[in-house]
Amino acid sequence: MKKQLYGSMLGVIALSAGLSVNATEPPLADQKLLYSTPVREGITNLYWGDLHLHSQLSADAFILQTRLTKDQAFMFARGQTVEADNGMPARLRRPLDFLAVTDHAEYLGIYAQLEANDPRLKEWKMGMEWQDMMKQGDMMGLALAFSDAIQTSESEYLTPDSLRKSIWAEASAVADKYNEPGLFTAFVGYEWTSMITGDNLHRVVIYKDGADLASQQTPFSAQHSNDPEDLWDALADYEKQTGGEVLAIAHNGNVSNGRMFSPNRENGLPLDASYARKRARWEPVYETTQIKGDGEAHPFLSPTDEFANFETWDEGNITLGTPKEPHMLQYEYSRSALREGLRHEANLGVNPFKFGLIGSTDSHTGMATTYEDNFFGKFAHDEPSVDRTEKRMADQLQKIWQLVSSGLAAVWAEENTRESLFRAIKRREVYATSGTRIQLRFFGGWEFTQTDVMQADFASIGYRKGVPMGGDLNGHSDSGAPSFMVAASRDADGANLDRIQIIKGWLDANGETQEQIYDVALSDGRSANWLGKIAPVGNTVDIASASYSNSIGDPELTAVWTDPDFDPEQRAFYYARVIQIPTPRWTAYDRKYFGAVIDPRAPDIIQDRAYSSPIWYTP
Repeated sequence: MKKQLYGSMLGVIALSAGLSVNATEPPLADQKLLYSTPVREGITNLYWGDLHLHSQLSADAFILQTRLTKDQAFMFARGQTVEADNGMPARLRRPLDFLAVTDHAEYLGIYAQLEANDPRLKEWKMGMEWQDMMKQGDMMGLALAFSDAIQTSESEYLTPDSLRKSIWAEASAVADKYNEPGLFTAFVGYEWTSMITGDNLHRVVIYKDGADLASQQTPFSAQHSNDPEDLWDALADYEKQTGGEVLAIAHNGNVSNGRMFSPNRENGLPLDASYARKRARWEPVYETTQIKGDGEAHPFLSPTDEFANFETWDEGNITLGTPKEPHMLQYEYSRSALREGLRHEANLGVNPFKFGLIGSTDSHTGMATTYEDNFFGKFAHDEPSVDRTEKRMADQLQKIWQLVSSGLAAVWAEENTRESLFRAIKRREVYATSGTRIQLRFFGGWEFTQTDVMQADFASIGYRKGVPMGGDLNGHSDSGAPSFMVAASRDADGANLDRIQIIKGWLDANGETQEQIYDVALSDGRSANWLGKIAPVGNTVDIASASYSNSIGDPELTAVWTDPDFDPEQRAFYYARVIQIPTPRWTAYDRKYFGAVIDPRAPDIIQDRAYSSPIWYTP
C-alpha cells in the first residue's frame, strides 16, 4: 500500500522536489562529465559536499527504518537514482562533488547484521538477545537497549573486537569503491557519539586515507571514552601508527547545554595551553549548520542582529532531558565561540576555537538532500508524506516541522581529490551554507583597492595581495586598517541575494569580547537611512503555490570594505555572511504538494544563507 501511495504521487513530488525519475540509469563511466572540473594553476576551484551522512549501518538509523546502504548513499550523491525508504525513486538535481558517510562508531553495522542473521554474532550474548528482540519486532526495546549501551564501557556491552574489525574493514572499503580522483571524492569516516547526560559532544572523523590505512585501527567510540581529549589522543595514535592523516569535526553545540565550547575541560579543570593546542590541531573546522538547527548565532547573545534567530533550536540538550538555561548559550554557538577563542588566546597564547565553518546534513536516510523543495528529513519516517510534520524526531524528540533542510560544505581546493580537499579543510578554506549553493569568495589584506573585486582575475589578486577565508592577518601599527574583498553570486538554480555582511568580533582593552555587524553590499540599490536602518529587501513568496520570484534582490554582490573601527592593538576576527531573499521553506512545499496540515508555529518562509570561515587579525 505504501509504494502504491507514493507511486501515484511521483509525477508531482519527484519533479516539484527538484528530483528526476529515470527508467534507465547510465553507467558511472558515462557520468564523469557531471563531476569533472579542470585544475587551474595557482587558483582554487569550488567543490560541494556533505561530510556528515548516515546509512543503515548506524544503529539509530536502522532502528528508525532506514535501509539505504552505504553504497546507495554514495550512488545518490554521485547523481544516480535510488529508491528512498518511503518508496519514492529519487535523484539529485545536481550531484555532489564529495561525500563522507559517517556512521556511528557505536555498534557500527550491528543492527543490519542482526537482521541478516550474521553467524558472527552467535558468540556474543548481547547480540543474540538483541536478535531475539528484532525477530519479535520489538524495535522500541532495541532503541532503549541501544540508548542504555551506547555510553558504557562494560565488557558485556561491547561488540567483540573481531566483529568490529571485520565490519569496519567492509565499511571503509565502500568509500574506496566510489572514490574517483578528479571526478568524485568519497571519504572514509565515522561518528564518535559522546553525549554526557544527554549533552551533545559529537564529532565526525574524516580520513585523508583510503581503506588500506583507515582499516588498520577500528573507530574510537564513546564506549572507549566520552572525553574529546581521548578521541584526539586516539587520532594522534592512528597517525603515528599508520602514517596517515585524520581530523575531527564537532557539531551541534546548540544541543550541548554549554559543553561544546565550555571554559572547562571534561575533567573539571579550566582549559590550558595543551588543551588549546590539541583542539586547534585536531578540529580545524566546525559544522555550524545542519538538520538539528543552525548554530551560527543566537538572538539572546546578539540582540541587535536581525538575522540571528535563524532555525534556532534552544529547548534543551540532545535528548531534551535537561532544559536550556541562558548562561549555557555563549558556549554553544560558533560566533560566541570565536569570541571566546580570542579571550583564551590572550590568556593561554593559543586559540582553542580557531575553526573554519562548514555545513553538512546529519541525515540518517542515506540521502544528502538540502534544498527546501527536496528535503527528505533526518530519519526514514521523516521522508515526504502527508503526515510527517505531525511526527517527532526519533518518535520522542522535536517535532519534524522543526527540522532544518541544511546544510552543505563548500571547499575551495586545487582539485577534487582526497588529498587536495583534505588540505583545504585543514587550512580552513571552506564555508557553510544552509543548503543553497551560493558561491562566496572572501579575502583579507592590507592593499586591496576598490577596483580589485571588479577584475576578472580578482581571486588571483586576493591570493597575491592577501589571505583567503580561514587565513591570518599579521599587522603592524603603521599598516593602517585591513580591507576585505568579498564576492558572492546566487545559486544558479536558486534565489537572488539580499545582502552581504561582515561580522567582526574583537577583544577590547578590558579583556571583554565584542561584536559588530557591517552591511557591506546591499541589493536593489538600497542604503542605510540616517538612523543606520536598512529597509528589508521585500518578499515575493506565495505560500499557497510555494513559489517566489527573483524580481527582487541581485544575482551578484561584491564589495571591498575597510574596517572603520580598527584598533591595531586588539585581536579580532572577521567573516562574511550572505543572505538570500525570502523563499518558501520546506514546510510550505509539504502543504502545497501533500495538502499537509502544518503546525501554525512552523515557519513557511526562509532566508537561506552562507557563512565564510573567519580571517583572524593578531597584533
